[in-house]
Amino acid sequence: MKDSKAQTPKLVVFSSLYPSQVRPTAGVFIRERMSKVAEQLPLVVVSPVPWFPLQGLIRLCKPEFRPQPALFEQQHGIDVYYPRFFSIPGLLKSWDGWFMAMGSFWTLYRLRKQFQFNIIDAHFAYPDGFAATLLGKWFAAPVTITLRGTEVPQSKLPHIRKRLLQALNNATQIFSVSESLKHHVVALGADADKIQRIGNGVDTDKFYPVDKQIARQQLNLPGDAKVLISVGGLVDRKGFHRVIDVLPALVKQTPNLIYLIVGGPSPEGNISERLQQQVSGLGLTQHVRFLGALPSDQLKTPLSVSDVFVLSTANEGWANVFLEAMACGLPVITTDVGGNAEVVNDEALGTIVSFGDSQALQTALSAALAKTWDKAKIIKYAEANAWQQRVDKLVVEFKSLLDKPSQNSPLT
Repeated sequence: MKDSKAQTPKLVVFSSLYPSQVRPTAGVFIRERMSKVAEQLPLVVVSPVPWFPLQGLIRLCKPEFRPQPALFEQQHGIDVYYPRFFSIPGLLKSWDGWFMAMGSFWTLYRLRKQFQFNIIDAHFAYPDGFAATLLGKWFAAPVTITLRGTEVPQSKLPHIRKRLLQALNNATQIFSVSESLKHHVVALGADADKIQRIGNGVDTDKFYPVDKQIARQQLNLPGDAKVLISVGGLVDRKGFHRVIDVLPALVKQTPNLIYLIVGGPSPEGNISERLQQQVSGLGLTQHVRFLGALPSDQLKTPLSVSDVFVLSTANEGWANVFLEAMACGLPVITTDVGGNAEVVNDEALGTIVSFGDSQALQTALSAALAKTWDKAKIIKYAEANAWQQRVDKLVVEFKSLLDKPSQNSPLT
């Protein structure tokens, strides 16, 4: 007879990108997904934090560099641990996975006794997934890895690609948020039979349209303005600067156009000053508003005041924000990268343009602003992609892992 305790998955969610009091918007999409899993299965979160002795000196010049959270927080009833691991900025990146595993060892050692976890669920293949597979061997626990998009740029670096593939080969199960991301890692040499596509979803209790005119009054926006919006970390990859580049031509066609930028610093960086200089240099100060980073339960207000959502991004796995915008009734204009076309998969939902083609972006935005969209259809599509169906599938997969022979055994 099987041990009855082993039949209930008890997860350690392992991700260095997870919200904290000092980085409240980092990895919110992971918390959204796994907090829904926590309604059905017990779990704790381990979110390793990079550290090295001289980083305090760097913060004298860059105050937002590597903010250090408390070692423990409780978020929405979920225990979240933030162990430190040694990491030199810009150096020895192929060793980050090893350092992350070693820095997290004692936290998992205590959790093995106190919580008795039996699955490690990592997010991102490297360094998180690599570290998780080491920990899985040390604690004889199956490991799942969720591919989220960073695997594409990382695979271009030979020393990182090797570690990334090692992590995928050693994982028990792999989840991919998009089919394109699955195809990418399979082409690198990952085992396709291990990989299941389970996309992200949307919380329709948080994201729904509110009265546009009331919301515009709250944000001090003219009632007759045409409004574009982008949401994301203020980093080069998200492409805010590419949208700003085409605004002068759009403003000539639509003088009452306003572009809302919702976002703040990210672990990837912070280009807010550069964006503000770009806006000023193009004479767009009256047409661009920086709203800063907002918690997810407040995003429905700026989304609801808007007419079109745009993200001229260079890389995405599966962007939750597209579904969040759609849940508020917005069409989405974005680029043909990652899983974007899998989310925006019908012309009734928006338009996909070639990445880097500024003329195509301008044309698509101009047409979108002029078009009368079927908002009810867009909202219905978002509702059909609510979190629950994704989470139910994840729970089934986690339960099935415990019926499989473990690939892991303690390291010798």
